[in-house]
Amino acid sequence: NLEGLYFVLGNAAGAHDTWSRRAFRHLDRHVSALRSTHTYGRLDAYRTAVADIGRVLAVAGRAAEVAIGLGDYHDRRLAPVRSADLRQAALAPERNPYFGYYQAQLMPRISALNPAVAGISINYLSQALCAFALIGMLKRTRPGLKVLVGGGLITSWMRRPGWTGWWEDLVDRMVAGPGETALLEAAGCPPRGARDLPDYSDLTGHRYLSPGFILPFSASDGCWWRRCAFCPERAERRPFRPLPHTAAVAQLHRLTVQTNPTLIHLLDNAVSPALLKTLAAHPPGAPWYGFVRIGAPLDDLQFCRRLAAAGCVMLKIGLESGCQAVLDDLGKGVGLETASRVLNNLRQAGIAAYVYLLFGTPAENEAAARQTVKFVIDHHASIGFLNTAVFNLPIGSPEGDSLQLRDFYAGDLALYRDFNHPAGWHRAAVRRFLDKNFKRHPRVQTILRRDPPVFTSNHAAYFACGVF
Repeated sequence: NLEGLYFVLGNAAGAHDTWSRRAFRHLDRHVSALRSTHTYGRLDAYRTAVADIGRVLAVAGRAAEVAIGLGDYHDRRLAPVRSADLRQAALAPERNPYFGYYQAQLMPRISALNPAVAGISINYLSQALCAFALIGMLKRTRPGLKVLVGGGLITSWMRRPGWTGWWEDLVDRMVAGPGETALLEAAGCPPRGARDLPDYSDLTGHRYLSPGFILPFSASDGCWWRRCAFCPERAERRPFRPLPHTAAVAQLHRLTVQTNPTLIHLLDNAVSPALLKTLAAHPPGAPWYGFVRIGAPLDDLQFCRRLAAAGCVMLKIGLESGCQAVLDDLGKGVGLETASRVLNNLRQAGIAAYVYLLFGTPAENEAAARQTVKFVIDHHASIGFLNTAVFNLPIGSPEGDSLQLRDFYAGDLALYRDFNHPAGWHRAAVRRFLDKNFKRHPRVQTILRRDPPVFTSNHAAYFACGVF
């Protein structure tokens, strides 16, 4: 992904408007800025760098009728939620703006390796069309190559109700969930039964758009809570598979020594309390952040201070609502009094809280949404960053059986449905409320202005030390 972006940036043609000319002229400086720690103490300089790099990418995609960004990819002709469009992307890869990169840089390296198996991980909708263009090139240039695809998006599609499988002529195998065993089997290597450490030795030296290598680490697959209503994890019936917390921390220690990361990103849907306690007792050796649930042991101030001393710089928290009735209806298992205590503890310990809010759930109405606004205002000093989203109903969610449903967008691979809100709190009304009542409050605006554009929580941890 990174090499593709750099290729497009390096081959983008100039434009005539003032902003684009400036963006092209200062491109190298802006890329260097995102790689410098000093920029993460100067939000205005950071915003300028991100905006100008995004401008160059946008100009580069115009000829292909594609909106390319640092965080998204939108084709005006093809949709990643339509299987026929993904097939079209594979059949005509030369129409993809990354075709030049595939042809000039990637394919020669693949030919030199002469592999028997290629594994492609597709985690986001923004990757799907480009991934299928790559699959098309692989099948065209190396027809004997066995192609496996997996990743988060593929897993969600395969667990979608009514899934029957597509693209048999393009893909040899689709893998739901962890793909290591499937790759080994395809290569004729029997799995050993034990989890090996990932080898990042060929990745640590890349020119990432960050101050250095960020170590991704997952101590579990699935979610240990699994009780939230409308959760995609429940809709997909995804089991919880954790590593023993002591083994997870031991692996993390070894990877930290091997890779010397500037930051550790814990990828778990929610870091378990047992793992938090083990991390506090055995620091991984680099600053780290991840998603957690509100509750013990974070309701203990002294524990939060030990967590900060162990390198925790930021925690992502899915609060969702500041209305207790809504939280109860969603099965969050969270009390607002506990949430208040946890946020205050994190602030006192110096750990930034990146809080996620979800508006427009079936249990919410405008009065409940106003309670959320009040909660945020009352706790503005303890909230480092905010992410606000409008609720999407996952396809296959059992709670959706009681709602009047309709298509959210056309596509046989759509993962969400729209619905008639029981209280008339429909999406347009929710968006108006957010724009006019929530985001315009001065204390809310102060929090929102801190959020790194495009990269959001992925770069927020670099800014976290300057939040309080």
